Amino acid sequence: MRRRVAENLAAYGFLSAALVCFAVFSWYPIARGAVLGFQQVDFVTDPAWVGWENFERLFADPLFATAWRNTLLFTALALVFGFVVPFLLAVVLNELRHFKAYFRLIVYLPVMLPPVVAALIWKWMYDPGPGLLNTALRGLGLEGAAWLDSADTSMLSLVIVATWANLGTATLIYLAALQSIPGDLYEAAELDGAGVLRRLWHVTVPQTRFVLLVLLLLQVVATMQVFTEPYVMTGGGPEDSTVTVLLLLYRYAFYYNDFGTASALSLLLLLVLGAFTALYLRVTRKADA
Repeated sequence: MRRRVAENLAAYGFLSAALVCFAVFSWYPIARGAVLGFQQVDFVTDPAWVGWENFERLFADPLFATAWRNTLLFTALALVFGFVVPFLLAVVLNELRHFKAYFRLIVYLPVMLPPVVAALIWKWMYDPGPGLLNTALRGLGLEGAAWLDSADTSMLSLVIVATWANLGTATLIYLAALQSIPGDLYEAAELDGAGVLRRLWHVTVPQTRFVLLVLLLLQVVATMQVFTEPYVMTGGGPEDSTVTVLLLLYRYAFYYNDFGTASALSLLLLLVLGAFTALYLRVTRKADA
């Protein structure tokens, strides 16, 4: 009995450092932010309890609905590009016989760039004047596009940047999952007359289903918190077409000095993502049962 107690105490002793870090840097800020959501806070005067006024101010702001709509649009477009493209790219890399390591490095290189640096590079490339993309289009005799200066193309332009910058991590994870699939399954499918697309759909996708579901959840959570690309590249414009939830939160906190309303918005985002995650896990578990 004494030995078992001593072993448990030693285990909790080893865990204590991690638990303290989580408590100080994760759990306490979350709890503190939830409290700030119900207070008027500017970090100059003493906080005042205002109840639901911060949430009422949010709902009355026309940009509140716009920010959520833009964020959902960004997430939907990011799933089309940032979820499908890495998987297909991993399938192609898995079929290569030569220079595998070289192409993996090429795919992963954008991840090594700091996000702000990547956004600035693409901002120059999107420049309607000397930008690389429009220069190339004009060299081909085509008319340049207003990539970031048009409300019709600005969000798609940001999605392309985010997909390029985060492509490498998802691709390597998919590639690791693909390499764990037994080759006998592909040989059996090929003997049954299955073509490339049928092997992909009936062998590759089912065998990587767990990884696909996990990365889908992580990507939704990450893209709902998009901030760097709209902040650096467009500032929310043109015509508020790229104002996202986190960008609006940043404006409340650091432009309007209204940290209470900013905390209320962060609390709403936490609740939305938490509800989505719980629903997603419940649906996927039922599907596996």
